[in-house]
Amino acid sequence: MPLQEAPRSPIRGGRIAIAGLGTVGLAVARALDAGAISGLRLTAVAVRDAARARAALAALAEPPEVVTAFDALEPRADIVLECAPSQHLPAIVRPFVAAGKTAIVLSCGALLDHEDLVATARAHGGQIVVPTGALLGLDAVTAAAEGTIRTVRMITRKPVRGLVGAPYLAENGIEIGGITEPMRIFAGSPREAARGFPANLNVAVALSLAGIGPDRTELEIWADPGLERNTHRIEVEADAARFAMTIENVPTDENPRTGRITALSVIAYLRKLTAPLRVGT
Repeated sequence: MPLQEAPRSPIRGGRIAIAGLGTVGLAVARALDAGAISGLRLTAVAVRDAARARAALAALAEPPEVVTAFDALEPRADIVLECAPSQHLPAIVRPFVAAGKTAIVLSCGALLDHEDLVATARAHGGQIVVPTGALLGLDAVTAAAEGTIRTVRMITRKPVRGLVGAPYLAENGIEIGGITEPMRIFAGSPREAARGFPANLNVAVALSLAGIGPDRTELEIWADPGLERNTHRIEVEADAARFAMTIENVPTDENPRTGRITALSVIAYLRKLTAPLRVGT
């Protein structure tokens, strides 16, 4: 079995910074501190509340430097993990890709409003990475996109508590707090959903970027009071294959909008940077 050589450029000195210390950021910080990701060390964290971050990081064996400006991380690291509120995406990502470095982006919905960041990365040899996150089958979609994909459809069903407070619901006067049966609350494109559900539908944007784009991908969102897990079903028609996939993600206790698998997906990507064997494209 041939071994694929691990890429060298993203890790350089092995320094990684985390922007935002919520559910995902803290889980990745703990994994790095425990030495679970070979060749990488956490050197800085950028947050809005420095005192709260220091308290959260106090149990680490080697707590990183805490800074309060998202755009101040680049000199301190070779890779940044963005898991902050989406409005901070440009300030976090731009300095890294302009310096030819790597930015791992969880708020990928915000990329649709800042496509210039991709151009900046291209011009300076940087890279924006959107990890698999809560989505099953991105490898299959990206492979199919090398040929011709005719349609991509995604149906997302979430527990009510994971959707309450979404801007789209408030703007359209949709009340879901008291529903007793599944209710379709959105039908449209990932581009539209990214604006109306900024904390919920990065997964749909990731699917669209892997496939036929944020305007041609079809998306439905359902609020389901009978669910305990975030459920995504993907249906793809392509010249290379026809496939359908369903994943049920367990929400984190800290944030019902985030699945536990999201942090694990980031950790899996980071492990691949230095792995002697990489499985999957």
